[in-house]
Amino acid sequence: MLNIHTPEVRFALLTVRKAAILACRIQSTMISPTLSKNDRSPVTVADFSVQALVAQRLINSFPDDILVAEEDASTLRNSPLLEPVTDFVTQIVHEASAEKVCAWIEHGRSTPSSGRYWLLDPIDGTKGFLRGDQYVIALALVENGQVQLGVLGCPHLSDGYRPDVGGEGSLAIAVRGQGSWASCLAGCGDFAQLKVSTRSEPDQARLLRSFEAGHTNVAQIDQVVSALGIRTEPVLMDSQAKYAVLAAGKGDLILRLLSTSQSNYVEKAWDQAAVSLVVEEAGGRITDLDGKPLDFSTGRELTHNRGILVSNNLLHEAVLQTLHSLGI
Repeated sequence: MLNIHTPEVRFALLTVRKAAILACRIQSTMISPTLSKNDRSPVTVADFSVQALVAQRLINSFPDDILVAEEDASTLRNSPLLEPVTDFVTQIVHEASAEKVCAWIEHGRSTPSSGRYWLLDPIDGTKGFLRGDQYVIALALVENGQVQLGVLGCPHLSDGYRPDVGGEGSLAIAVRGQGSWASCLAGCGDFAQLKVSTRSEPDQARLLRSFEAGHTNVAQIDQVVSALGIRTEPVLMDSQAKYAVLAAGKGDLILRLLSTSQSNYVEKAWDQAAVSLVVEEAGGRITDLDGKPLDFSTGRELTHNRGILVSNNLLHEAVLQTLHSLGI
């Protein structure tokens, strides 16, 4: 059973909940129907604001812990975005100032240690955020290279798996050895356990794919789908919310293949840490394209891994064999 009363779990749940509330406020305030998708200022404000909030809370709760996160305050200090970022953070942390906000953001530029640190993806799913659709705040605790705790804040995903823009949203949490669980974002109900599907026939697999095609090799994914004989229509969804849906048994496969335009891309640790534990504790499996476990001991990037394969476990070997046969 899930123990939500340890200091780390309490901190992670409350912090991601507050961060999601802040992100929702930014999304509703700054995004209009006429906003160009090429204008990243709202999502950048959300990235900086969430990172500052999480860092501030971590410093107060676990002052000796390291935070490893995406954003860099050097790009913000002389930017017109500093004022709105400070204003939004002040709504949650009343003593915030421009100087403090930058210092909190910079706290997330730490180098991971071989011991204990936290990984944060402040806003995952840029396109979804800008469309008013799916995005995720992801926070994980890593100890000695192994993810021990992962929390996902999914503002537009209800019941842990159901797209529901404007709904109650979800918190998904996994603690090593205690399973994966989901509750409403506001903490208004009990936690329900997440379990992956029992689907074992590759041709019936439900593939979860992104709306955004820039981060993966679409042509190769189509090859894999054809080779497996998959007949079901894919589920299109932005962000790490896909992993929560798979953990809840409402999807079976996720593939991240190297895009031809980014052939040297290396996965960022904060993109995979929290979701990897949510999937595994729900009974699923996550590896790279060679079947190797994800190695979180290498710092900010998964330098020992190539691409990502996520499944309900029952389909994993069949997909790995297909990838090998196709030379992917």
